[in-house]
Amino acid sequence: MLDANLKKQLATYLHNIVTPVELSLSLDDSAKARELSALAQDIVALSDQVSLGESQPGSGRAPSLGIARAGETPRVEFAGVPMGHEFTSLVLALLQTGGHPSKADAALIDQIRNLEGEYRFETYISLSCQNCPDVVQALNLMATLNPNISHVMIDGALFQDEVSERNVMAVPSVYLNGEPFGQGRMTLSEIVNKVDTGAAERQARALDDKEPYDLLVVGAGPAGAAAAIYAARKGIRTGLVADRFGGQVMDTVGIENFISVKATEGPKLVANLEQHVLDYDIDVMTAQKAGKLSRKELVEIELESGATLKSRSVVLATGARWRELNVPGEHQYRGKGVAYCPHCDGPLFKGKKVAVIGGGNSGIEAAIDLAGIVEHVTVLEFGDSLRADEVLQRKARSMKNIDIVTRAQTTEVLGDGQRVTGLRYTDRASGDSHDVALAGIFVQIGLIPNTEWLKGDIELSRHGEIEINSRGETSVPGVFAAGDVTTVPFKQIIISMGAGATAALGAFDYLIRESVEADEQAA
Repeated sequence: MLDANLKKQLATYLHNIVTPVELSLSLDDSAKARELSALAQDIVALSDQVSLGESQPGSGRAPSLGIARAGETPRVEFAGVPMGHEFTSLVLALLQTGGHPSKADAALIDQIRNLEGEYRFETYISLSCQNCPDVVQALNLMATLNPNISHVMIDGALFQDEVSERNVMAVPSVYLNGEPFGQGRMTLSEIVNKVDTGAAERQARALDDKEPYDLLVVGAGPAGAAAAIYAARKGIRTGLVADRFGGQVMDTVGIENFISVKATEGPKLVANLEQHVLDYDIDVMTAQKAGKLSRKELVEIELESGATLKSRSVVLATGARWRELNVPGEHQYRGKGVAYCPHCDGPLFKGKKVAVIGGGNSGIEAAIDLAGIVEHVTVLEFGDSLRADEVLQRKARSMKNIDIVTRAQTTEVLGDGQRVTGLRYTDRASGDSHDVALAGIFVQIGLIPNTEWLKGDIELSRHGEIEINSRGETSVPGVFAAGDVTTVPFKQIIISMGAGATAALGAFDYLIRESVEADEQAA
């Protein structure tokens, strides 16, 4: 099942197991079951600390693999073959079950161990989803730490009947005790705080008590991470507050234009960014969203949790998000056929008809990727012609199951109340309306800056971007900005990192001048 190189790497990791681990299998007569059995045998052969027991995982799904400490009932289970992006989830589950400590925050680990009640989590994933492993790994860790928690990862492509019965149209989709719990990327702290009543209030009180920072960074994508690192290296008191690490980079599969790195993936880059930030004396506060900015004696950032953080200077790096169609039915069927990440959700539409809205690079790349999975792809482009690079256009037009429609204005998402059944568009040349029968719609029409919370408090462009100068300065003294949230003309990872460094250095220069002026006034 595993090649020689992968076996060698895995054997190295398995040396960290300190407590015997027992695997359990539930198999049927499928090819996937044979793959899973071979995978389990490979793991057992690589470590004296891992054995294969006779018991079966508790969910009743086949094929599935359970992981537990020897003599215990499995609380971590993989329904399907955990390869692709989920291979790391499997390795971590083996290590953590075997007593290797997690790198999660100590306070968060204690919070998990103290959770009361019974929590049976199930997560539907696709093996090509780069966001799913974060959720799977978080829930697996919780199950490892607390005997009242169990978790099953379910490969949606392998258990299509369940996917259809539960109307799972996007991954990751998490169920708790049989009921929908959450959908999309979630961090460990977000999951824990959602089940731990009162956690948000306790955290808000703790944030309110923090001393003012010299520099507070809002946002933890490439720009925010760079700004925080550059500030910390100057020796000033630095804080970073964000919903989560990574931003849009987490949704990027292939990165081939990050200079000095020939190729990488978004989640890998984000993991490296986070680790680099944690190497410095930076007060990192995640699972927090900014709600309002105000300039008083200090710059104040009011969070949606109700807490307020204060700082002598601020760098805004809140990034951007997928632009929506804003047509009837889009919100109603979001996660029920309307999707924004073809790599994540594409496998759920295997053998079905889908549409891609948008004829730029991202839209045509999505169509090409989906064409290898689904029955048929219809690309709808508002303009008179596609905007994608010519090489992508040629590739798309060469594929027999891709149709391209230009001058098409999407006007409505159609559905039966439970899921998408099609879409309606208007031919901008003739004015005629057309309905297309579909199971899924992938929206790829660009990004919109995350600046709604700043309107009226800072100068924004007509596109909603933060206006900045060459030093990253905004219209508010002491407030700087960087990355995709600003008027910088090119939205690229490497440009955002440079902009984050520029903003941090600009803020540091501002702090120096501010302190000199204060000393002169005092004299």
